[in-house]
Amino acid sequence: MAITPNPSVQNGALITAQGQKTFTNITTKTAVKSTTGRIAKVNVITAATGSNPGSVYDAATTASATGSATILASIPDTIGSYTIDMPVFNGIVIAPGTNGTASQTIAVSYI
Repeated sequence: MAITPNPSVQNGALITAQGQKTFTNITTKTAVKSTTGRIAKVNVITAATGSNPGSVYDAATTASATGSATILASIPDTIGSYTIDMPVFNGIVIAPGTNGTASQTIAVSYI
């Protein structure tokens, strides 16, 4: 699933995804939450120009966020705020995109 820029109305439906908690300055693969919940938004603070896209995983640990884990969304390499609004069953792991020398800086909101 690709994530889209954060408009207030999308396809005629009001988007209301809001998180109750935040996790900021994510530059390496990070376990944000290790239980069920909901990922609300992803903010790309710094793009890593020419990078591979980052990913949002439904996983409890960074070790379990591999190719076999459920990927909820790709994180584009464009500065901006993106609404995901998806439930997670195992947890939330954020893997910023990298270009070999630098990585994205990501902030997320979640429940």
